[in-house]
Parts: sequence; structure tokens; C-alpha cells
Amino acid sequence: MSADAATVERMTGLHWGILATGGIAHAFTSDLRTAGLDVTAVGSRRIDSARAFAAQYDIAHAYGSYEELVADPEVDIVYIATPHPGHIDNALLALEHGKHVLVEKPFTLNASEAAQIRDKASEKGLLAMEAMWTRYLPHMVRIREILAAGTLGEIRVVSADHTQKISTDPAHRLNDLALGGGALLDLGIYPISFAVDVLGLPERITALARLSDAGSDAEVATAFVHAGGALSTTVSSSRGAGLNTAQIVGTDARIEIDRVWYTPTSFRVVAPDGDVLEEFTAEVEGRGMQFQAQAAERFVAAGAGSNHVLGIDETVAIMGVLDEVRRQIGVVYPGER
Repeated sequence: MSADAATVERMTGLHWGILATGGIAHAFTSDLRTAGLDVTAVGSRRIDSARAFAAQYDIAHAYGSYEELVADPEVDIVYIATPHPGHIDNALLALEHGKHVLVEKPFTLNASEAAQIRDKASEKGLLAMEAMWTRYLPHMVRIREILAAGTLGEIRVVSADHTQKISTDPAHRLNDLALGGGALLDLGIYPISFAVDVLGLPERITALARLSDAGSDAEVATAFVHAGGALSTTVSSSRGAGLNTAQIVGTDARIEIDRVWYTPTSFRVVAPDGDVLEEFTAEVEGRGMQFQAQAAERFVAAGAGSNHVLGIDETVAIMGVLDEVRRQIGVVYPGER
């Protein structure tokens, strides 16, 4: 390949590196391959895991350490898929090596860590982006268009839940405080981010929870007051599977998002008299995680600060909301004391 051809090839998309090889890394990489995006390297703490991952997804380079991955000159952007407490160090490592980062949610354990990543990315002129993939799905893109058009009138209420039945084993990741376990960071982040997407950051926060024997939050309920008095409510649980639906209620119409609302799904715009004004159904190949990756590539091309869907300042602020929820429910992670 000529030098000119190689330059053109690199301009057509970023070269992705996958940091860690757990379940979410498999889901993300599968969707990248479905979308035809370039995955050039994978890194794990165990070289055999990296090699197996690379073989499964036809990835050219496999590394037995995260340091080797971020040092690869062919890697442009790193997807960080480690457990929550590792996000801060992994993201800073990649940024120090000049790589853009897409960091799995929750972005970090708390707002202080999130701000460190934001500041380092700003210093380096790089993109740091939260992998809140729901915001980039086709149905959410359309919903924001409807809201911007004023179809719903004044938004009065937003509600959403994220409830799943997950293992009660104290050693399970979702129950282990040392890993940032609990319903809030893994599940509650979705409906809380959704409420902020629609209504902006809350001006008042009220939270209640039921804690597990291990001290992690098994159920969390929030009630927020937003600008103009609009209300949002969320419920999250790791102990039982609910409807997992969401709605946005305005004075002129409402949006009903079907289950599972935070994945590719359908919705209706419904008038107060029950007439259906619009129906939307998403037809998505794969899980749908590729849309956030495609957005990240566009933001890098346009400039690291161009993310208008979920900018880094908003990510830091949402982590601050989660910090306040945890303060009210009495959940503290080891090392925060």
C-alpha cells in the first residue's frame, strides 16, 4: 500500500484498541465488527485471554498488559471495559499515551475521579467519552428531535426503571462494594442519565434504598426536581426483573418507550385523548453498541469537545448526582472514607 493510500485509509475511521476481555468487551467488539469498524488490538492482564479474544474477532495484535496496548502506535482510541474501580487508572494511562478513550459506564466511581479524566483529556486535547450507549440509539435520537420540536409541550414528568434479577452471591460483582457494586452504578445510571438527558441536571435530589447484607444497594429509588419544577422518578433493582419501560409526559402529549427502553426498541407519541401521533420501531443489527463508537469517531473528527449528546462536563455532573444519591442512602466504597 502506498503512503497516500495508507493516509486515506486512516482518515476513514479510527483504529480501536480493546482494554480488557470480559463480557461487555465481547458485546462491544462484536458490534464494532458488525458495523465494519476497525479493531486493531486487544489487551488483557493475561496474554492467553488476549490471544483468544483476538482470534475470535480477527484482531491483529494481542497484548498481555494494558501498558502494551496503549503503547501500540496503531491504536487511536481505547475502549475501557475493566471493572468500575479500574476506570480511572486505565483511562489516565491511555490518555497519557495520546489515545482517545471511550469508558464504560459508570464512567468512574465518583465525580472526583471523573473530573481527573476530564482534565487530563483536556490537557492532551483528546476525547474522553462515557459509553452511555443508550443515548446514541436510533429511538433516542428520534425522541430528542421530538422534544426539540416542542411536540410534547411543557415536560412535566419523566419516569424510568431498570430492574433485573441478578445473583445474590456477596462475591458477585454487583454486590461487592470493593468493585463499586450495587444497583445504582450498574443499573440506576441508565434511568438517571435518561432523566438528565430530557430535563437537565436536578436542582433537588431525594433518594431511598434497600441495602444488601453486604452493604451494597440492592434497590434504589430517586425523585428529582428539575428546572421549572419538572419531576423525574427512577427505580433500579438487582433483585427482581420489572417492566423496564420509560415515559416522558408533557402538557400536549407523552412518549411511551417500550421494554427494554434502554436497548433498541419502539415508542409511541400519544395525545392526551389517546390518539397515537407517531410510532417508531428501531431495526438494529447486533446489540446496538456500535452507534456510540460511530459517534465517538465523528466527535474525534470534529474536535474532542464536539460531543453534544453527552459531553464530558455532563458526565462529571451526573457522577456528582450519583455521589449525592449514595450520600443519602449511606453507600461508601472502600478507599473513599
